[in-house]
Amino acid sequence: MAYATTAQVKTYLGISTTGDDTLIGDLIDRAEAWIENHTNRIFESTGDTTRKFTVGVDTDGDTLFFDEDTYSITTVTNNADAATGETVASTKYTTMPRNRTPYYAIKLLSSSDVSWDYTDDAEEGITVAGRWAFSATPPNDVLDATIRLTGYFYRQKDADVFDVTAIPEAGVIQVPQGIPRDVMLKLEPYRKRAILP
Repeated sequence: MAYATTAQVKTYLGISTTGDDTLIGDLIDRAEAWIENHTNRIFESTGDTTRKFTVGVDTDGDTLFFDEDTYSITTVTNNADAATGETVASTKYTTMPRNRTPYYAIKLLSSSDVSWDYTDDAEEGITVAGRWAFSATPPNDVLDATIRLTGYFYRQKDADVFDVTAIPEAGVIQVPQGIPRDVMLKLEPYRKRAILP
């Protein structure tokens, strides 16, 4: 899936023909990649994947820090490198933050009888299956930014529209404006900041 549809971008651009549909689809992919690189986040996931975590590196005491956002945790397995790992019930940990997504960590409850552990390889000690993204579908700000940025990329084929022309002392200079400021402002609250244990 993509953050925006070709139909949404065409409506924004006022295009009713189908001749540029493939180009617009490619530009949506470019806009999505740019947004993910800029924010250091992925904004949608439709299926579970499993990630591995290292005991003593990704853990700090009772807390397991994730390397990506997750909005849904399906299974946590401790001592995952053993022949039979230990499934950690969701009643034995709490998410961080507790009451909203995305989650960046889980913390074992004080009442839990679990401690992060491994048998032979610390690097294989913990696995977490879940949806590794900011959300199931992109927030409205990210959707808007995707549509706007795709429109910007589409109109770059008419580059004069996006150049600022100056005439310093009779010479003409064109300076590219770069990514639209409103896109940057919409995405700023979503930029991932480092979480230190």
